[in-house]
Amino acid sequence: MLADEETLSQAEAARRLGVDRTTAAALVDGLEDHGPVERRRSPRDRRRNIVRLTDAGLVCLERAEAARRAAERRFLAPLDEQAAAALLRALRLLVAEEPAAK
Repeated sequence: MLADEETLSQAEAARRLGVDRTTAAALVDGLEDHGPVERRRSPRDRRRNIVRLTDAGLVCLERAEAARRAAERRFLAPLDEQAAAALLRALRLLVAEEPAAK
């Protein structure tokens, strides 16, 4: 999520993750302590924190994505190409679906 948008605020990241602001602040604190993200004040609104990936964070993301792709290939190996593609489409649909309003 942070790699997709350069000016994502901490509050917006919390909303997208579905966590409260306190939890988001703790997550960002931990990531910031380890180096993959940095927090800056918004130049347009000093009350707003912008969170972005650092160069180290981008490298970490690239490694994680490579590991994900390798794991996906191993997991789908028993399926032919058509069955693997159908399973991935179905899983993406399930993840993208919003829970029905009660």
